[in-house]
Amino acid sequence: MSTSDGASMRSLSEISEEETLRLSVDLVAAARRNLGFLRLVNESLWLHQTPTILESIRRYDELWMPLISDLSDGSSPPMILPPLDIEWVWYCHTLNPVGYRQYCESRFYTLIGKAAIFNEENEEYALNRCKEIWIQRYPTEPFENEYDDSTLQTSVSTFHEYLLKEVTKQRHLFTKFSEPYYSEIVYLIAARQRYKGFLYMMHRFGDSCSVLVPTSDILLMWITHQSYPTAYTLDTKGLEEEMRKVVGAWEAVKKEDIEDTEKLWDRIFDQPYEKAGGLAIRKAVDVKPPIYWEVTDTDVNAKYSSMLPRFLLEVCLTVKLKPKMKTLSCDASKEFLRLQMVRCHRELKIDRPLSNFTSQRWQKALHLYCEFGTKGMVLEVRQRGGGCIKGSRLRESVTFLWNDLLRAPSLNLAKEIDQKVRVATSITPPVQASYLLKCVPDRVSDDSGAMISDVILKMNQYHPQEGRWLSRTVLDHAGRECFVIRFRVGGGFWRRGAETPSAVKWEDRIIEIREGRWSYVAGSIGRAPEKVVGIAKPKDPPEGWHAHWNLSTGDELSVRWESSRSSSGLSFSLTNQQSTDSMVQCI
Repeated sequence: MSTSDGASMRSLSEISEEETLRLSVDLVAAARRNLGFLRLVNESLWLHQTPTILESIRRYDELWMPLISDLSDGSSPPMILPPLDIEWVWYCHTLNPVGYRQYCESRFYTLIGKAAIFNEENEEYALNRCKEIWIQRYPTEPFENEYDDSTLQTSVSTFHEYLLKEVTKQRHLFTKFSEPYYSEIVYLIAARQRYKGFLYMMHRFGDSCSVLVPTSDILLMWITHQSYPTAYTLDTKGLEEEMRKVVGAWEAVKKEDIEDTEKLWDRIFDQPYEKAGGLAIRKAVDVKPPIYWEVTDTDVNAKYSSMLPRFLLEVCLTVKLKPKMKTLSCDASKEFLRLQMVRCHRELKIDRPLSNFTSQRWQKALHLYCEFGTKGMVLEVRQRGGGCIKGSRLRESVTFLWNDLLRAPSLNLAKEIDQKVRVATSITPPVQASYLLKCVPDRVSDDSGAMISDVILKMNQYHPQEGRWLSRTVLDHAGRECFVIRFRVGGGFWRRGAETPSAVKWEDRIIEIREGRWSYVAGSIGRAPEKVVGIAKPKDPPEGWHAHWNLSTGDELSVRWESSRSSSGLSFSLTNQQSTDSMVQCI
């Protein structure tokens, strides 16, 4: 059926259960569980050695599948989970639904399903229960993979070679979903909605394309669906031929196939196909994001309350002109789209000429990473030649707030500007990112931590201020004061007049870090926070090093600098009596 034969354009949220395929497994909970499983597999390096994989395949084929087949009761699989190595082989096998079904039916005369276990406590129970059954049935076979050279297989069957290829192919599957926002519930709910739209598109209009290229969020839902074979077979009954058109995670993708899928999605839903956190899969190894997001379940900072977490989100902006917009007119050639933040970064202005866009399809205008604290973004349609020659005149503007987008279906909102431009904005859920700190110079302070100033002198009834410390203030990503770093550089007293501070010896040039912000008493004059969280005391450097400090943590830091015509750089050595030396060299 072509799109011209079908219904009119509609949004994803308008599709009813009767019109699309019914999903008999909770894909949100299943995907979240699978992401944790894939991360564990990715970190288990022992699991990816060829001899270990072959032993896992043997255990899967000869031990696990006969066991789970005997325990399966009709359509409900038993609530047990196999060891990690067997589960990994099982998972990879199910990602080839046709091959897995043929294997099960030829050997066990029925399709073997997998229990939907998404709770950690239930997983632990299911694993322990499986271990009990395993020991009773296979008393001479270890429950865990205890491969050694003595069990090396001299010959490998054709089926085991096939499974080896399947497992090896999925070795880096987690890298496609390694960004931390993939595990957020709101993201997975939106991904499930788009996956249902993808199935609807394939079911109603699949003959419009010979190949369908999924986006990363749809791909996640698809392989999660496949990993529960009985549910997948039931849900996609009658769509076997259409499902063969979908490109797998590691298959080669043509640009034309991506464009055809985008056009079909646009005609059906009138929405951009690609979105933030949901780009079309293009090649085997995806480009790494421009920022590093460490996946962690807890905040790495549990010690310093002055450091507030920083949250980032991915933003994708796509533009489509209204059909009656004449892009080649004189006025249109002077019009452009401007992006600004709702809060902070007022100087940020990104312009895109409207002549770059068309009314035929959605085109990506911007792909950004924004801090959640910016609240949102403002999009303006402006026309050059306003009040001054180089100025511009505002025609109309719209605002996209991050909180509104988080509540929107599929994390996507579309708005119209100036009756001629349609703009769709999509985001990923905000996730904690690395801390971003910067150090700025501040006033010289005395031994007590007070800034050298007439104000402090007067407050102390003109009692002289003793000592000289260079001060640096550490600011976080929002410009909040987190720490004060002080370097002792001089002694002596300061009153009103021209007193000259006295120099201090090298071993007395202490560096201290205080947690918190300045306590301001008048304008920019204040006192350093009381809490000292770190001290570095200089010592005579060892032979071959130029500087050495004893840290309050018990570590010792040595620094050596080199400068020559051939090379230059710094070398660092951080040692501790309870650990081995570690070296870091910066060139």
